[in-house]
Amino acid sequence: MVIENFINGVATPFTDEEKAQREKDIAEFNSDAFKLSRIKHIRQEFLQQTDWWVLRGEMTSEQTAWRKSLRDIPQDYDSSKYDELLATDGNGNLTHSVWSKP
Repeated sequence: MVIENFINGVATPFTDEEKAQREKDIAEFNSDAFKLSRIKHIRQEFLQQTDWWVLRGEMTSEQTAWRKSLRDIPQDYDSSKYDELLATDGNGNLTHSVWSKP
């Protein structure tokens, strides 16, 4: 596989050092630790978006259960499920059911 930079519209092959860095970056991006970090970030965004449910003081049992399921993701899903949790549809929307708001 030829890996190239495009500099001013001209394809320029990566140097060996650039190839090594690119492979390192891809490995890090695909690591379980990085995936879990992304999952936790997404989870935090969902919790922050729905904090107003808690603040209004009238959460439904479904909303309470959903927020708990988000908080429980690290213990309920092991690394074999990280790709499923991060899967998106053609529009970039997360597809795993755990992300679906009640």
